[in-house]
Amino acid sequence: MLGHITGLFFNPETAWQNIKADLDKGSCHTTALVIILALIPPVCGYIGTTTVGWQFGPGEPMKLTSSSAGTIAVLYFFAIIVGINTVAMAIRWMSQTYEAEVKYQYALALSTFTATPLLLVGVFEIYPVLWINFLVGLAALAVSVRLLYTGVPIILDVNKDRGFLYSSSIMAFGLIALVAMLVVTALLWGFGLEPTFTQ
Repeated sequence: MLGHITGLFFNPETAWQNIKADLDKGSCHTTALVIILALIPPVCGYIGTTTVGWQFGPGEPMKLTSSSAGTIAVLYFFAIIVGINTVAMAIRWMSQTYEAEVKYQYALALSTFTATPLLLVGVFEIYPVLWINFLVGLAALAVSVRLLYTGVPIILDVNKDRGFLYSSSIMAFGLIALVAMLVVTALLWGFGLEPTFTQ
């Protein structure tokens, strides 16, 4: 699995072909990988927000209490798991439109490996400086988009033209899912799960 991840950064097309070959053989088990990768941002976020704290301009950093950061980290973890699986279900559901027969395991692999750069940069949440996290997140997003557009034709076995449209549909779904997650976050904060800061 780790060989696939490093390959995606340096030679994505070959890495996707290797992932596809492993999926065809039944030796690519992405469930464990999803859980491991989904732990990186919440754990690093917990450490960063309780020990270093967010700093907005001059002044003291704002730190979260351990209980508040713990609750947010757990919800963050489950949001990542649900998000990756929801995108995988959407990929499978959309497959009929693009005349592709997609098994759930293939869709989950595509969803997981495409999200990998975004999950790996969660390490930077240990030092939560807004502009650093923004720039690194933006670079990871660019890599994820590239992985999506190169991976769809290979993993889902569609031609490049359909793959482009399919990838664009997945991107649109991802943006809608992001907005839905922001709405859920706002609702949870309204129901009393807002962050609690240390004094």
